[in-house]
Amino acid sequence: MIDLDFTDQIAQLRSTFGEIVAVIGVDRLEAEIAELSEQAGAPDLWDDPDKAQQVTSALSHKQSDLARITGIRRRLDDLEVLVEMANEADDEESAREAADELAGLQKTLADLEVQTLLDGEYDDRPAVITIRAGAGGVDAADFAEMLLRMYLRWAEQHKYPAKVMDTSYAEEAGIKSATFEVDAPYAFGKLSVEAGTHRLVRMSPFGAAGKRQTSFAAVEVIPLFEETEQVDIPENDIRVDVFRSSGPGGQSVNTTDSAVRITHLPTGIVVSMQNEKSQIQNRAAALRVLQSRLLLLQKEQEAATKKELAGNITASWGDQMRSYVLAPYQMVKDLRTEYEVSKPDDVFDGDLDGFINAGIRWRKQDND
Repeated sequence: MIDLDFTDQIAQLRSTFGEIVAVIGVDRLEAEIAELSEQAGAPDLWDDPDKAQQVTSALSHKQSDLARITGIRRRLDDLEVLVEMANEADDEESAREAADELAGLQKTLADLEVQTLLDGEYDDRPAVITIRAGAGGVDAADFAEMLLRMYLRWAEQHKYPAKVMDTSYAEEAGIKSATFEVDAPYAFGKLSVEAGTHRLVRMSPFGAAGKRQTSFAAVEVIPLFEETEQVDIPENDIRVDVFRSSGPGGQSVNTTDSAVRITHLPTGIVVSMQNEKSQIQNRAAALRVLQSRLLLLQKEQEAATKKELAGNITASWGDQMRSYVLAPYQMVKDLRTEYEVSKPDDVFDGDLDGFINAGIRWRKQDND
């Protein structure tokens, strides 16, 4: 006879859910949706396409947040009904469904609870991620491409829109670098804990048989700012080069000079874009990323100055933040949080939430 009793677990979930709702502020969220809906309904909204895009995007994101809260509340109610039905009907299938739903809700609330820790100035922004191959030759270029696929798979699993903006292919295999955008609320807050140096240890498929190879790749994560927040860049401060887009091994994939490289002369920052259809689109995308990087640099310099004046200069995270070991044993370990798993294939296939959540909690504790 089936006798499910999830009373304590459901009570704990409801308590956690209540705390999360209080932090998010559902009343405030509903007020923001009402205000944005009014703006979106203005007859002259599309007279300014850029502003219209900002309004409609913000409205969509906030509506999604509210729908998520409403959905969790409904799932909690449905779970109690499902448990009751399983007990009354003595139905093993309903009991399994109830147990699966309980586990699903526990994970959903754990993820949402982590999101409440994302209270940094830019945490709610979309993110631009750049991956660069480091030391390790061909293995490093291959590793960089593995990381690119890993993050794109993570975004796909969460249904986050992701777009590769630029790719520089290596000659033999893999990539020298790649830049992509994840356009989702809190993408920067979540992915910023991925910034740093990643290390891969494996039996190299490119080198001598039976020899382990260590290679490195760097991950940079910056928030993508709205145009109204971007810094002005004088034309004299930039150099714009155009070239043809290319595919793996240098093979041409474009017969026109549509790819754009912008160099910011005062800082030496270089941004390349080649995945849009036209030179104008690539230039606009590159300029937007450059402006985001400059604004972030400006904020970091201001923060560094404040710390120096206060006499409190602390080092940032260490260079090497995560190791992916494929030989002689299987393990992926974050060196800051000590979080580790024994299934690297799952991680490379986008199973990153455990690492991201542990990183967010670690960062919050470190800053408190």
